[in-house]
Amino acid sequence: MKFGYFDDAKREYVITTPLTPYPWINYLGMKDFLSLISNHAGGYCFYKDARLRRITRFRYNNVPLDMGGRYFYIKDGDDVWSPSWMPTRKDLEFYECRHGLGYTIITGRRNGIEVEQRFFVPVDENCEIHHLKITNKTIDKKEIKLFSLIEFCLWNALDDMTNFQRNFSTGEVEIEGSVIYHKTEYRERRNHFAFYSVNTSISGFDTDRDTFLGLYRGFENPAAVERGRSFNSEAHGWSPIASHMIEISLLPNETKELVFVLGYVENEPEKKWFKKGVINKEKAYKMIEKFSKPEDVNAAFEKLKEFWDKLLDKFNVSTGIDKVDRIVNIWNQYQCMVTFNLSRSASYFESGIGRGMGFRDSNQDILGFVHQIPERARERILDLAATQLEDGGAYHQYQPLTKRGNNEIGGNFNDDPLWLILSTVHYIKETGDWSILDEVVPFENNPEKMGTLFEHLKRAFYHVVNNLGPHGLPLIGRADWNDCLNLNAFSTNPDESFQTCDNKDGKTAESVMIAGMFVYVGKEFVKLCEKIGNFELAKDAQKHIDNMKEAILKYGYDGEWFLRAYDYFGNKVGSKENDEGKIFIETQGFCVMAQIGLDDGKAISALDSVKKYLDTEHGIVLVQPAFTEYKIHLGEITSYPPGYKENAAVFCHNNPWIIIAECIVGRGDRAFEYWSKIAPSYREEISDVHKIEPYVYCQMIAGKDAYKPGEAKNSWLTGSAAWNFVAMTQWILGIRPDFDGLLIDPCIPTSWEGFKVKRVFRNAIYHIEVKNPNRVSKGVKKVIVDGKEMSSNLIPAFSDGKEHFVEVIMG
Repeated sequence: MKFGYFDDAKREYVITTPLTPYPWINYLGMKDFLSLISNHAGGYCFYKDARLRRITRFRYNNVPLDMGGRYFYIKDGDDVWSPSWMPTRKDLEFYECRHGLGYTIITGRRNGIEVEQRFFVPVDENCEIHHLKITNKTIDKKEIKLFSLIEFCLWNALDDMTNFQRNFSTGEVEIEGSVIYHKTEYRERRNHFAFYSVNTSISGFDTDRDTFLGLYRGFENPAAVERGRSFNSEAHGWSPIASHMIEISLLPNETKELVFVLGYVENEPEKKWFKKGVINKEKAYKMIEKFSKPEDVNAAFEKLKEFWDKLLDKFNVSTGIDKVDRIVNIWNQYQCMVTFNLSRSASYFESGIGRGMGFRDSNQDILGFVHQIPERARERILDLAATQLEDGGAYHQYQPLTKRGNNEIGGNFNDDPLWLILSTVHYIKETGDWSILDEVVPFENNPEKMGTLFEHLKRAFYHVVNNLGPHGLPLIGRADWNDCLNLNAFSTNPDESFQTCDNKDGKTAESVMIAGMFVYVGKEFVKLCEKIGNFELAKDAQKHIDNMKEAILKYGYDGEWFLRAYDYFGNKVGSKENDEGKIFIETQGFCVMAQIGLDDGKAISALDSVKKYLDTEHGIVLVQPAFTEYKIHLGEITSYPPGYKENAAVFCHNNPWIIIAECIVGRGDRAFEYWSKIAPSYREEISDVHKIEPYVYCQMIAGKDAYKPGEAKNSWLTGSAAWNFVAMTQWILGIRPDFDGLLIDPCIPTSWEGFKVKRVFRNAIYHIEVKNPNRVSKGVKKVIVDGKEMSSNLIPAFSDGKEHFVEVIMG
């Protein structure tokens, strides 16, 4: 069952009913000012940091669901309704939500009054625009009243929801004309404020929530709206809001437009005040004036669309399969931008409070984003490196506002350092910018402890070398990529987090996944060393890689597949010797990606075991058999019911590792089969089962052991976005940046006749046509560039600003 449809021409997903199985959201903003918005106009916005600079308030896990947002109420006689359906939940004659790239348009019609609400964050501006078009579709004159409503958060979102003894006394606002200013705590240490304006005169306002709503009422029936006029309340403590009342007269078929601006302003400390007690509003005035007329808003909206036209023009594929093309060309790349911006901090499954920018997460996000805005990827790599520890380890997260390491979420995840090498390699392959390696970056943000980025990468590599267990495999530490495989935790306290509880100082629990990753990433590190002429280091690094490969083959293979780990007691995890959890997905992916076992059949056997034991109609599950009881020596993974999260769900994040591995061994049909099972566009038809957005990847889909197999959770902010983009574009389509150019090495289904790709790469445009006359999955027989046959399938980086035409014949 579907609840909407893809409008590929407009790059929108069109939702045709407010009764989606879960709120389906979108993101506004590209850099500093960021917003979440649902198909009910729910959600919130913040500046840079969803915890420390929350501008508007939102209630997670609320009843009813999705409560709090940017609301408008129409009072038409005695009838009160909202064009976004929420919060009044009154039936609408027409409803439509169009989620586009950086904007959302929600249209509602009732009693012949139609209201189109366009929400977006302009490029390079710290504000959210709410552009309303109100049309009288009847043959009679209409006199209506419109009320706006947003609820301010008191900046620190965690403090806002806990510290009521203080917060109920601190709320402050100013009202000036048609603008409501939120200045809580501005009188002391803050130099920032928010405002909500409208470009017309108002008949009333409210800034105190309890007055506007009426005590013991909810957002669905505010007292001010019910009585038809504002109370003109001024918030002093309690809960500040911003509500405008506007009286509107509409002739038949007449349309009136209103522009609301929800903005954020920072003042220099010495310029905080206009006069005592009155904030300096100069920057706010300029922002309001900039968007005071509908034509100004339309121009800013066109600029936003041009921004995305330019970004999405860098990679574009034509396969003739709309479900493939729309995901690769539009939605996957869009999601990669969102995950780059936010890591795992703020979605409808992440509160924006508990997590900042993940070290592992953000490095992976770069893989799918770097081709869009390389300079921002460069900045992010250096920011991440600056949080690295002196021994090569890493903080697991950092706060985006301060850019300092945040240990509240725990540390000592021993895979973390390797991801910095991988993201840097991807950046250099994409850009050819070797200078990044010479950038001097601190350790732990300490200016007295500095080193080049290359020194950071070297320490990351040797952090693994210096932390090996009894089998010569890497110690897992608190966990590896699988945060829930906690082999040193032994937690019995339900009130502690597995990620922050005391860990045993174990020197025996080893990760075969980190071992495979070390070989995979280590090979790239060796190439990096060779490219910069550091051959001694390359030689030493290769020795450690060879030793690791030998250890994996000797101690990390279980006869048909790769082991997952060794536990604290030195026992196998992910082995046929186990009663549950016999085979895991991660090591099968990374060990084959590292090309371990290609020459002796072990790789094929491991991938065949994935197909036999882990594959399902909804994708590849993480582990089988699922764990049916809590095993204290394995940790959080066994705390989940069977089929959910790490305990045998389909993790869309690591399915691409198997897809890439299948491409390495040349099985394009199977690679594409796996890709299509979890691709959002292929799951749209079962949206009633899948439940969450059919246009973006999720973190997990409930596995075959679950109560509701196929039901998804944790959409948007997931490494699934970057890895699925890499798997499809670089391995199935095979358009892969390399140090010396663009490698063309497809691995496609045998049924494909070919495909076309436009790829912008290092200041040149490549028009690539792949032909598959013999219906093979893999193998390049001939490459012709600009009419000349090439000696290999590595296309030079022309970097000449020109267009080049590439013909690839498979066979």
